[in-house]
Amino acid sequence: MSEPLSPIVSEFDTLEQEASHLSWLKAKVEASLNDTRPNFAHDQVMAEMHALLDAKKKACVTD
Repeated sequence: MSEPLSPIVSEFDTLEQEASHLSWLKAKVEASLNDTRPNFAHDQVMAEMHALLDAKKKACVTD
């Protein structure tokens, strides 16, 4: 079994790396919140993905 990660230990080697990552992450979140494109329901996306996967599986079987 692996050792649990400490919440005190950083994943980053330097404070600059951590600050850079946090800046990048905040920009991604802000861009997402400001995105005006329509949202899609989870069930709709999952249904479309299942249909796509089913079609790919059928194509592989017939090849």
